[in-house]
Amino acid sequence: MTDNRNTNAVWAGDAEEFVRVEDIVKIFGDTVAVQSVNLSVRRHEIFALLGSSGCGKSTLLRMLAGFEEPSSGRIFLDNEDITLLPPYRRPVNMMFQSYALFPHMTIEANVAFGLKQEGVPRHEIHERVFDALDLVQMAGYSRRKPNQLSGGQQQRVALARSLVKRPKLLLLDEPMSALDKQIRQKTQVELVKILEQVGVTCIMVTHDQEEAMTMASRLAVMTEGQIVQCGTPQEVYEFPNSRFVAGFIGSTNMFNGTIVVDEPDHVVIESEQLSRPLVVAHGVSEPLGMDVHISIRPENIRVNVVQPETEGNWAHGHVNHVAWMGSYARYQIRLDSGFMVEANVPGVMMVQTEAPAIDDEVYVSWSDDSATVLPS
Repeated sequence: MTDNRNTNAVWAGDAEEFVRVEDIVKIFGDTVAVQSVNLSVRRHEIFALLGSSGCGKSTLLRMLAGFEEPSSGRIFLDNEDITLLPPYRRPVNMMFQSYALFPHMTIEANVAFGLKQEGVPRHEIHERVFDALDLVQMAGYSRRKPNQLSGGQQQRVALARSLVKRPKLLLLDEPMSALDKQIRQKTQVELVKILEQVGVTCIMVTHDQEEAMTMASRLAVMTEGQIVQCGTPQEVYEFPNSRFVAGFIGSTNMFNGTIVVDEPDHVVIESEQLSRPLVVAHGVSEPLGMDVHISIRPENIRVNVVQPETEGNWAHGHVNHVAWMGSYARYQIRLDSGFMVEANVPGVMMVQTEAPAIDDEVYVSWSDDSATVLPS
């Protein structure tokens, strides 16, 4: 789907800009880990760097923390150039993936460690430590050791230790990776509430799309050391700017086709994977005759045993597999062309109608405003 918003722009360009990264490059030997990244993060924003392993997101985070020095480029925090400042002189704190709690210390001592290193008076340390533990609902565990806590509790202690120093910028490196799925989903919401309550600006790194979509107000998708799209979770999901982003954020059905009708208010695309034309109810920037990709999300695919009456936007096939996911059923349908389509059918529809079973003949269809057209 073509949209006039520039969701690939990473410059916020407003008065609330708090972190600014200008043309940052990081080279390790013959490997370019980060390539000319420009990024702007607003004050009090929760921002996510999202990408698979090796995409450069953790290297970028470490440069923000001061643990890696950029090969070129500059980093500004609250209008101050911090590019060459050592980590201990930056108003930045980083919460590591492993939490890095000292096993021989109590929870209170773990949280107080950084303040003691800075020479903060003892009475102030005690007050700030318990304020931080109260914030994460861990004050009652102050005398315990880390091995006496669950993974979720350790994560909250690590957060308290990061916040107790009152950093201007909080960096989170895969903050939920050590937690199982159920605890992770609950903790994501709790962490967002805490960060919003404190009002700290936060940049997090994650490879988990659901985590980024749940926690971040904006996110940047990275691959091969570059940011390929930046925007709100909804913008990036609904208006991906490339085949890579469409496939990386969530699940999608990606058809190949050629534009055969190009009008201001609609286009018609022919695809070898579909026996009927694919109609999109808006204009596109790609010209007539151009090869394109068409992305349709599984939740926008309808499954029916009756042939649709519309001329296009449907296909015939047979059910190949059904997986019950709780709130919905995930159907895999093999079209007559051999192409496999995935559709998410809401659970309520499965109950209200006689749901198709494996090997049943079905029709899949979609509305003319549910497709995103991407350049080939």
